[in-house]
Amino acid sequence: MSEDLSLATVIYNCRAMRKIKPEEVPEEKLIQLIDAANQAPSGSNSQRARWIVVRDPLVKMKLADQNRKYAEPYISADVKNPGSPKLKRLLDAVIWQMEHMHEIPALIVACFDYPEKVQGIDIYRQAGSVWPGIQNLLLTARSIGLGAAPTTLSLRDQDAIRNILRLPETFAALCLIPVGYPQGKFGPVTRKPVSEIMRFDSWS
Repeated sequence: MSEDLSLATVIYNCRAMRKIKPEEVPEEKLIQLIDAANQAPSGSNSQRARWIVVRDPLVKMKLADQNRKYAEPYISADVKNPGSPKLKRLLDAVIWQMEHMHEIPALIVACFDYPEKVQGIDIYRQAGSVWPGIQNLLLTARSIGLGAAPTTLSLRDQDAIRNILRLPETFAALCLIPVGYPQGKFGPVTRKPVSEIMRFDSWS
């Protein structure tokens, strides 16, 4: 790790970093991210999460095209009327990521390997086994000075993603995580207080 950070510091200062420098990330750091992701639990200890680390410029461009195809219509209404300065800042970062995704040094695609090809809603039936690994990856990235932010908009056309990444037909791509050195600074996140989101024993 490049910093001596406690787990609490990492958790409470892990902002989504969408604006990423084009500076290359050493391969050993990318492997470290996947190694951390691989330590996460999975349902029945199936260990069927799979990880593609994309550095090839042509492949990154194809993934960026998929992201733009689905991100633009998804955010268009909010872009026209963001409603608040906070949402405007978030949208500016999302748009920056959309326009520069192909320049980000590594695009990590989290996948799940099913026993057979799945489509539609079935793609997500065991997705819960992948997300703990994604969180491990995000926290590890923060601890070694890398910025990251997960997105799923790029992956709506599973057949297109399988073709771009040459995935087996049993693979489902569940999350894309652009990773690199952040342009901004790490800092605390803004969250609702625990008193609003937690109750003991029952909600009312």
